[in-house]
Amino acid sequence: MTTDSPLHIVVLAAGKGTRMHSALPKVLHRVGARPLIDHVLDTARALDAAGCHVVIGHGGEQVRDQAAVPEGLTVHWAHQPDQLGTAHAVDRAMPAIPDDALVLVMYGDVPLVRADTLSRLATAAAPDGAVLGTVLPDPTGYGRLLRDAGGRLAAIVEEKEADDEQRAVREVNTGLLCVPAAALRGWLARIGNDNAKGEYYLTDLVALAAADGRPLAVIDVDDPTEVEGVNDRAQLARAERTLQRRRAAALLARGVTLLDPERFDLRGSLEAGRDVVIDADVIIEGDVVLGDGVHVEAFCLLRDSDVGAGSRIAAHSMLEGATVGSGCAIGPFARLRPGTVCEAGSRVGNFVEIKNSRLGAGAKANHLSYVGDATVGDAVNIGAGTITCNYDGASKHHTDIGEGAFIGSNTALVAPVRVGRNATIAAGSVITRDAPDDALTLARAREQKSVAGWKRPKKKTAAPDAG
Repeated sequence: MTTDSPLHIVVLAAGKGTRMHSALPKVLHRVGARPLIDHVLDTARALDAAGCHVVIGHGGEQVRDQAAVPEGLTVHWAHQPDQLGTAHAVDRAMPAIPDDALVLVMYGDVPLVRADTLSRLATAAAPDGAVLGTVLPDPTGYGRLLRDAGGRLAAIVEEKEADDEQRAVREVNTGLLCVPAAALRGWLARIGNDNAKGEYYLTDLVALAAADGRPLAVIDVDDPTEVEGVNDRAQLARAERTLQRRRAAALLARGVTLLDPERFDLRGSLEAGRDVVIDADVIIEGDVVLGDGVHVEAFCLLRDSDVGAGSRIAAHSMLEGATVGSGCAIGPFARLRPGTVCEAGSRVGNFVEIKNSRLGAGAKANHLSYVGDATVGDAVNIGAGTITCNYDGASKHHTDIGEGAFIGSNTALVAPVRVGRNATIAAGSVITRDAPDDALTLARAREQKSVAGWKRPKKKTAAPDAG
């Protein structure tokens, strides 16, 4: 963008969003796990604006409290108590904008417009302003851009007010425009509300500018998905898919293999090494790092986790706040909860849950076990059905398993407890005291027996109502 005028951005975010059928203000609905308004503010920051003015109305305090203003962007909040149209909304922000500024109008419910597109629009705004248009194969529902005989922009006509010839025009208004502040201030003062809704429409300034001999330029965006607004749940879903396609395309360009890009969701950030393979229906949330050669199978959820080189995350596994070393095998159907660390070469198998624990190098918990608040040494084998009983109903307690230990199936380790190095715990044991190094420890019930004639307890029957 090349202009000597400071850029001030006005974001219109006062709408209620009736068609969303929600108590949540429209601009706080999420795309890519972030509110719509956050995407818009990120774009404003990328444009290096001198100021950003967000016009709020319905749920304004909630919008102001929940919007994530990026570092380096100064936001001024303007209030529009009554929704009297887009021109009225822009006018609410104008007192804080200097006359020598260039004013770019954006919308809090148009989250996917690219900074490069808006930079082109701002560059084209000298000397009188420019609007952003696009050409649609089916322009139904959009305002049409009408040009004069010389090809200059003459007016914008809404579809309900257009005649048949005007409806045939496929170049439509996106709503985004950029105008010098002094000119904008003058045109806003002349916009009336003589229409069915009694509102002040920003699009009316196009005809005023043309009548003044200062027609606005038109910049068309090639990709209409950039400028799609979100007014209902269906449009919200389309915006989500558009964003996910963008993110998938960026990962493919960086060398990540997505076996089905249409069935991949990135709802945060992903740092991926070379030769990473991600199968269908994988969801990435928060900040995730995948080392070289990592393979993530189908139907996995990874959130705020780091997976080392050469590790494989098998299908239907969930990792949250976990660190997985190199060459590990996780899953299928494994759950690694926050605080889990799996050292190199460790294995976590099907229906195993680990929380706030460290598995040493080469340690294995392959089947149907729960390991919580524990330190597990190198080369430990944890048998099927093992549970660390870490919670006594009030406090959490720690289990320490020394390296090389073998924990037999169906063992309960009642914390706090320590299992020594190279210790063996017999299957079916309930361990309540420390088990020594290099020894077999077993703690089972007395010898099995059957009791003839024993009667199972029955529930008491409620007394009949005396009344």
